[in-house]
Amino acid sequence: MTDSTPGSRPPATLDSEADLRTVYADPSQTVIDKCFPRLDPHSRRFLELSPFFCIGSSRADGLADVSPRGGEPGFVHAIDDTHIAFPDRPGNNRLDTLGNIVHQPAVGMLFFLPGVEDMLRINGLATVTTEPALMDRFIHDGKPPRSVALIEIREVYFHCSKALRRSELWNPDRRLPKGAFPTLGKIVRDQFQLNIPAETIDQALEEDAKTNLY
Repeated sequence: MTDSTPGSRPPATLDSEADLRTVYADPSQTVIDKCFPRLDPHSRRFLELSPFFCIGSSRADGLADVSPRGGEPGFVHAIDDTHIAFPDRPGNNRLDTLGNIVHQPAVGMLFFLPGVEDMLRINGLATVTTEPALMDRFIHDGKPPRSVALIEIREVYFHCSKALRRSELWNPDRRLPKGAFPTLGKIVRDQFQLNIPAETIDQALEEDAKTNLY
């Protein structure tokens, strides 16, 4: 963790936008103008196809947080051109994102399409609700969500493909072979120094994923 005291600052720190512009050129007008205040047919279609996004939020203590969300393609609904909503399904009950929203409603969302290298970004203001009509939109196998996050859109734009191209995220040849990284069961066992086989923990986690997915 970086110490925030002045003496710990690395040399040549860029701590203002003017400093940053000594290194980075000004963006083109097209890059500036690509940000829109509402959904259009292309961003709506992206949402209809997307099964996964990450949401950034801010904690009350000033630290930031990013959380993944996944579901069937289109699990995020466009309510209208300036509002989207997504369900909160069973999780670990830490309430990192939802707890942040009730303190600071500003969120940033990054949507992905498997196999597509462009991404969709949506920034806006979020609220958490259990309003029945919204809850009913997200019933899955007879199970309602725990709550619904409703986002008032302020900015929508498509993000270029460079990050995914550099990472080759969708390249099947870049997938890690099984065993190249430890299972979560082994990680939990080691971190908490448990006298339990990692396989037992993995089995419990897998069962929880099956029975508490929705």
